[in-house]
Amino acid sequence: MISMAALVTIVGMASATYTTRLAGYLLLRKRKLGPRARAVMEAAPGCVLISVIAPHFVSPHPEELIALGITLVAAWRLPMLFTVALGVASLAVLRLIL
Repeated sequence: MISMAALVTIVGMASATYTTRLAGYLLLRKRKLGPRARAVMEAAPGCVLISVIAPHFVSPHPEELIALGITLVAAWRLPMLFTVALGVASLAVLRLIL
């Protein structure tokens, strides 16, 4: 069962993500972005993902470190959606095994 703190965190992160995407759309929908601004906007989702994953680099839990390694290898080969799905699935399986 998921804890209340985890549930509140997930809902808060989802709300923040949706709000920033909606605000970006509403603010930039009638503007023409240059190549530099477009590159920044395309890099933003990856930056958010890294900020969530980065604390696991110093984790004392071996299952998190192994799942992180699997996710890093997948990131070189697969699109972001599949990489995230594989990372989550590998951590879930490793937590069951270890």
